[in-house]
Amino acid sequence: MQEKHQHNHAHGHVHNMAKQTLRLAFFLTFFILAAELIGGIMANSLALLSDAGHVVTDLFALGLAWFAAVQAERPANARKTFGYHRVGILAAMVNAITLILITFWILWEAIQRFQHPEPIQPLVMFVSAGVGIVVNLFIGFGLQKEGDNLNTRAAALHVFGDVGASVGVILAGLIIMFTGWTIADPILSIGIAGLIALSAWRIFRETTDILLEAAPKDVNMETLVDDMKSVEGVQDVHDLHVWSITSGMYALSCHVHIDDQLMSQSALILQNLETMLKKDHNIGHTTIQFECHTAAKKSCSSQGLYCCMEHTHNHEHDEIVAARAQ
Repeated sequence: MQEKHQHNHAHGHVHNMAKQTLRLAFFLTFFILAAELIGGIMANSLALLSDAGHVVTDLFALGLAWFAAVQAERPANARKTFGYHRVGILAAMVNAITLILITFWILWEAIQRFQHPEPIQPLVMFVSAGVGIVVNLFIGFGLQKEGDNLNTRAAALHVFGDVGASVGVILAGLIIMFTGWTIADPILSIGIAGLIALSAWRIFRETTDILLEAAPKDVNMETLVDDMKSVEGVQDVHDLHVWSITSGMYALSCHVHIDDQLMSQSALILQNLETMLKKDHNIGHTTIQFECHTAAKKSCSSQGLYCCMEHTHNHEHDEIVAARAQ
């Protein structure tokens, strides 16, 4: 009991540290965004403004990670039986749409700059991008210290990616300073717009998969079924569903055929299944229904590996119609 209390206390301490780190990173990134927006306007640099748009992706990533850490503490209730984890998914969808709009704006402005080049102040570009690099490196290494937290690791990758874009802004500034070739600014802007579009597409694809309750990409369904069947006492698996409650939080429900036996005997099979699913496939929320193999067809209308809801519904409907006809 004492060991469990110490574990929970340590886990809570790590969770609080992750929240504090994410909160600090969020506000520092907001400072970078303000600096690059002001610098981009002063320098008349579309590349710097585009980099500010790329910082928005970091801001959303950090904000969502922080939000997820806070929401994870809210208990489930009678209306929200899975808690509030998917609020972050809805916010991520809005994030993706916003980033797509930012991409189109950057591309439009870049076309205008190609047609009508404008003077640029490279020195201001250096200062603003340099501030972004220094602060982003500080944020990135701070987030890396929370190595056990999935959200902070993902946020760190976003931040380090923005460092590369800021380095590109400085290189564009050097080209403009020494050659006067101002077209380097819109060219780099298009490159940064591509990075933003790629981030937006990944976010949109992931959130769509989660909302459609698709199987997680890092869960191999064939391997999962084979692993379940390899557990002693398991004869077959059907009506299998695997989905994400939110990013990185997986759930599973299925029917499992076993021999006719006492509940105390089947408890060991259940324990072995849950342990294997958590350890090998990172599935922490499971609902497993045991069925006696000899009576499975009578107790369950769906015998396919992946249940077809429409087929099941129609089957039940046909039975009701037949009963009424009699």
